[in-house]
Formats: sequence, structure tokens, C-alpha cells
Amino acid sequence: MTERYLSLKEVGERLGVKNPAARGYRLPEPDVLVGTTRGWRPETIDAWNAARPGRGVGGGRPRRHPEG
Repeated sequence: MTERYLSLKEVGERLGVKNPAARGYRLPEPDVLVGTTRGWRPETIDAWNAARPGRGVGGGRPRRHPEG
């Protein structure tokens, strides 16, 4: 059985962005290289995305509260 890997474009679609490379994302090491083309398993990207700062409870930027 052939294993399927995500291309950079598919990683962007999974993250909801047009081009993760242009957005400055520091993606995890690819699971496979074919020539110079990188490929990631979906579970690799999902785990990386879940562990990024700003994900989950209490993450991200603090909200500004109106003074008063």
C-alpha cells in the first residue's frame, strides 16, 4: 500500500492559509523528501499545529480590556 503525504499546498489548506511558506511558518521537518519536494503525514501537521503557541486554553495574545 502506498502511503500518502501532504504537499506544502495541502499543508496550507489544512492550516487554513494560502501559502504557509510565505506566511513565515516554521514547519516541522518533513516526513519524506522526494528530490527537493517535502512531504508530511497529516498527523505530523496536526500535532505540530496543536502544539504551536496560541493554541488551546490560555494561549495567544492577551485581550485588551476597556479602561473604566
